[in-house]
Amino acid sequence: MRTSSTSSRLLAATALVAALGLTVSACGGGSKDNSGDSGGKSSGGKTLTYWASNQGTSLDNDKAVLTPELKKFEQQTGIKVKLEVIPWSDLLNRILAAATSGQGPDVLNIGNTWSASLQATGALLPFDDATFAKIGGKDRFAPAAIASAGAAGKDPAAVPIYSMAYGLYYNKKMFADAGIAAPPKTWDELVADGKKLTKDGHYGLAVEGGNGSENIHHAFVLAKQRGSDWFDASGKATFDTPANVAAVKQYVDFIAADKIAAKGNAEYAQNQTITDFATGKAAMMMWQSAATSIKSHGMTPDQYGVAPVPTQTAGATGDAGVTSMVAGINLAVFKNSKNTDGALQFVKFMTSTPEQKILNSTYGSLPPVKEAQGDPAFQTPDLKVLASVLGSSAAPLPQVANESQFETLVGTAVKDLFADAAAGKDVTTDSVKAALTKAQQQMPAS
Repeated sequence: MRTSSTSSRLLAATALVAALGLTVSACGGGSKDNSGDSGGKSSGGKTLTYWASNQGTSLDNDKAVLTPELKKFEQQTGIKVKLEVIPWSDLLNRILAAATSGQGPDVLNIGNTWSASLQATGALLPFDDATFAKIGGKDRFAPAAIASAGAAGKDPAAVPIYSMAYGLYYNKKMFADAGIAAPPKTWDELVADGKKLTKDGHYGLAVEGGNGSENIHHAFVLAKQRGSDWFDASGKATFDTPANVAAVKQYVDFIAADKIAAKGNAEYAQNQTITDFATGKAAMMMWQSAATSIKSHGMTPDQYGVAPVPTQTAGATGDAGVTSMVAGINLAVFKNSKNTDGALQFVKFMTSTPEQKILNSTYGSLPPVKEAQGDPAFQTPDLKVLASVLGSSAAPLPQVANESQFETLVGTAVKDLFADAAAGKDVTTDSVKAALTKAQQQMPAS
């Protein structure tokens, strides 16, 4: 999960890359060949550097999960992998700096929403048909996951490794105690239920209002349900349309007008939403693949349920029925790697069916590799709901070169509106439109 704490630096770095019109130079990057051996096994004795994203409960947890798998890869190939787990608050900054300098890791995790932006820098190895063939073929992956791996009409900039989707998590006991028989299917129902559940220091809903990426994800879905996008067909920003304004206002109103989320949620940016839900402070949350994190706080799977996020009207289909962005993590190869063959061997290993089962079951995510999806580990009630969402009601965020600026600017605008709501200021249609217009004016030309 990414936070917006470094938003200004992210914007500056992204703008720098765009201004340079960067194409990666031939000066090289990634790990050096430490063996001095140019013959024999094509990648034997070499070392890869891998930047992994924080998928577990902590950076140390990720190291504990990944290290045994990397040892397996070394035993199979003779290639050592130097692992660095990077928190989401730093990852995009680090990647953009590496893209600018031409000195980066060999293999790296990226948020799938960044794929088109990073693709535009030229820093990542394109996955054309020949490259896909080296890792076992493109058709092994779920189409929705591949759709979030780069701009339409271009070879993907990465391949999916972990897939996720948003669901509405709800506390069964709190619902029963409030006389609520089933999770809400529409937003009106969610607000009505939330008001019944908001009492005695407990709230109907928790939101991560200080987290720019979370804000973007929900604003995207709420706009999509209104038939709206944030960019036009040419890639030009269209932030302040009436539908987008209404979407953002609806989201901020959970604190501002509906008062079903605590004012303090406006500052949440480090997954405090999960803590509030797992400890019974909030009865509902909208989150992506949260089982592992919920369990770490002591809440058991029988104590909560997961349903699709509500829509404006019950039974909505098409864009009106979108309940999640296509969430997930992609695996990319840095174009300047001095060991591209070894890097692709590593991608093949990490996306192999056995590894997909191990990694995704450990992290509580869904495997984007189709062959792994039938494993019993992914047939739990919550994951079955999320898999259904990914397959039928999820849409990819705009795959445009300026997507990361969109996340930064609009995500921060929504964060500021939440802060206004928490401070008791009126959040009106006009104030939301003004905030989105300002964000749109700060976007670079497409």
